[in-house]
Amino acid sequence: MKSPVSVEKMDIIAIREAPQASFYDALNNLKGVEMSTQSLTFKSFNTRGFNANGNVRTVQMIDGMDNQAPGLNFAVGNIVGISELDLESVELLPGASSALYGPNAINGILLMNSKNPFQYQGLSASVRTGIMDEGNRSNPTTGFYDFSARYAKAFNDKVAFKVNVQYLKADDWQANDFRDQSLLNGFGIENGTRANNPGYNGVNAYGDETSVNMFSVAQGMVDAGALPEAALGIIPTDVAVSRTGYLEREVADYGTTSLKLNAALHWRINDRVEAILQGNYGFGTTVYTGADRYSIANFNLGQYKAELRGSNWYLRAYTTQERSGDSYAVGIAAQGINEAWKPSTLWFPQYVGAYAQAIQGGLSPEQAHGAARAFADQGRFMPGSPEFRQALADVTSRPIPGNASGVGARFVDKTNLYHVEGSYNLSEDIKFAEFVVGANYRVYQLNSEGTLFATDENGNEFNIREFGGYIQGSKSLFDDRFKLTASLRYDKNENFNGQWSPRVSGVYSVGNHNFRASYQTGFRIPTTQDQYIDLLTPQARLLGGLPLFRDRYNFNTNPVYSLATVSQFGAGVAADVSNPAIISAAIDQATQIVLGQVAAGQIPNDPAAIAAAIQGLTPQLVPVLAAQNNLGDLQPFELTEFQPERVKSFEVGYKGLFGNRLLVDTYAYFNRFENFIGGQILVQDGDAASGSQGPNPLTGLNLIGVGPGGRNVFSIPTNRSEIINSWGWALGLDYKLPKGYSLGGNVSYNTLSNLEELAETGFQPSFNTPEYRYVLNFANREVIDNLGFALAYRWQGEFVWQSSFVGPAVSSQQLSVMPAFGTFDAQISYKLKSLKSILKVGGSNLFSNGYRQAWGNPTVGTMYFVSLTFDEFLN
Repeated sequence: MKSPVSVEKMDIIAIREAPQASFYDALNNLKGVEMSTQSLTFKSFNTRGFNANGNVRTVQMIDGMDNQAPGLNFAVGNIVGISELDLESVELLPGASSALYGPNAINGILLMNSKNPFQYQGLSASVRTGIMDEGNRSNPTTGFYDFSARYAKAFNDKVAFKVNVQYLKADDWQANDFRDQSLLNGFGIENGTRANNPGYNGVNAYGDETSVNMFSVAQGMVDAGALPEAALGIIPTDVAVSRTGYLEREVADYGTTSLKLNAALHWRINDRVEAILQGNYGFGTTVYTGADRYSIANFNLGQYKAELRGSNWYLRAYTTQERSGDSYAVGIAAQGINEAWKPSTLWFPQYVGAYAQAIQGGLSPEQAHGAARAFADQGRFMPGSPEFRQALADVTSRPIPGNASGVGARFVDKTNLYHVEGSYNLSEDIKFAEFVVGANYRVYQLNSEGTLFATDENGNEFNIREFGGYIQGSKSLFDDRFKLTASLRYDKNENFNGQWSPRVSGVYSVGNHNFRASYQTGFRIPTTQDQYIDLLTPQARLLGGLPLFRDRYNFNTNPVYSLATVSQFGAGVAADVSNPAIISAAIDQATQIVLGQVAAGQIPNDPAAIAAAIQGLTPQLVPVLAAQNNLGDLQPFELTEFQPERVKSFEVGYKGLFGNRLLVDTYAYFNRFENFIGGQILVQDGDAASGSQGPNPLTGLNLIGVGPGGRNVFSIPTNRSEIINSWGWALGLDYKLPKGYSLGGNVSYNTLSNLEELAETGFQPSFNTPEYRYVLNFANREVIDNLGFALAYRWQGEFVWQSSFVGPAVSSQQLSVMPAFGTFDAQISYKLKSLKSILKVGGSNLFSNGYRQAWGNPTVGTMYFVSLTFDEFLN
């Protein structure tokens, strides 16, 4: 009630009686929380905007340990988290929390605390099973199985231990958005299909990201003598063609499993000091969304802690050991299967050659494209065939990006984190106010076996070191009605300048009414990948933002251009290829070249031969002259110093209790983000002659993908110069009705206050948050003896999702709209007191409205479940 900042809490009873299948799903019920479901077991929570898959702006802690996968810098949902049987409480602090918790808690922090074996002894066990149903899955209706057990024992008042195990198995939700996000050849996202668009690129279809301009392929075939020069006249100059792809369900591993193991030994050294040795281990298979969709197969993560805790201090050391197992990038895997069957260097010429023959045979362009694809796809590995399975096994056994044997899709990450921290409360030493001091030291030991992260000049991957410390003081004033708290924290990462994080807050209390106000700051150190990634994907090479990459990829000698600049350039070129003046100039230039060849004896001095040569050369010169006419649109992108992202947050709030029946909790906040980190797509010319990076000296046409040298496309994190302002509010009401009934709900609002200003610069902030979201709940823990129920309805409005997974053309036009949806969850529980057990029957999304929470993510259907939980502490 008197907290200086917003706090959302679930205790043991709220966790047990939530109308969802798991406590992690029940986070959806909390005020202001958004969730991104990437698979059944991989969900990312967020508050106050800037939601993301694998959210790096929130922190999740289990018993004081940061639960992030250190090579990814975000928590992988609860796939390797905490068992619900061992969970005592969940606390969510929305908003900036860096003052005490350090880097990256810029949008919020989730604290999960397990049960102490001295306080919670005995055996607990739970069996949960049910049905998952969604009409667009390969098999719409499947079962799931979840078992957990906990045992704790105190031998005396000095030593106690506990062990936990939980295992879940299911067929996962499937990603089945097959709309066309290429926006090529005049088709839009709703009307493009593989049947009608030669350049089709489905959202959850993979391998079809590989596309080329037909005319550029035809030019190469003419140069190689594989296509008559006269055929250039029937090849369209502005049509893109993509490889035939595979659906996600055909490539990803949807056999979801999750195994959690936990053990802890507690030793009370004396009445004031307790020692804890604890190990948490998680193993599983799931799917998550990043720049690609990733099949996280046999992923495992271990956290091991040693802690000393006194009445007013603690000293804690832990390590997190991440192992990616057999994980792989689904999009790259599909691309690799295509390349293993038939290289694109062969497939595209076959397509263009078959198209030319079809046109010459009298077919329409639409018919010719169908015939060309059928010809080029002859013998293609069909999903599920032995050839397909072998190709998939081969591709996923090779680390990204591959080797001389072929494309590699395996995601290798064996990064470790080492962390030590301590805190001391000075209340026994200083009487006039309460002071707390603390400090921490952390090391990230990057290890991707040279596949994901960059290496130094000796071929070694980097370590990242950071440290921090804080002091906080609080003082009660005005007869204990007002409590003032202030803190200051300093953090330093070896790759960036140090960061100061001040916070000041005050709470004024009158009876059961509490008014609060706070000013907080937070910061986010760029993730390990934002710093050191060097990974080639089908759409772009992902680079870290540190200066070493700008030197390594010759940004200083070979300029890079923003995608917006290149798109403007490409639009100008596309317009000019039909410009009569350009065509006339190309004819004149072709005539001069051909007459020179005649004079040199290279072409017979024959009018028909001269006319044919001019006719064949003109189409090649038109795009060259069109590019030269638009070179003025190309402005190199200037990269600035890469810095941590910062936020300054102002919040006011009220929490009060009326008549012991109505609880009101409300807040409003304003955030100001500086040095906001966002992805920037950069394009650089490639040089065909040398095979190295360098500008095409003739035209610069490589930038739009039709020059002989190709182009280099990079995705790099950069700091935006724009200031991003967001604000919002939330209101929660809970009313205690007669006879044990309770009625409640909450509504939240989040928005960018300077969105129009940001849109003028072309910046896409990836706010990824609906403006309005609300939850309604109705419950009674005991309607009649031992029988209770809980109902919850939640709704959120539509919004635009922006991320690296969204196709660039779709993202730039803000077409990646996530529709509004509502879900209804319910449960009925019956206490079998004689057996110390609870029987619970329920379902989530009972209206059967399949929904997606982020672009490219799976469609979540209906889940029906029944569980039986035995717990010695039930009564």
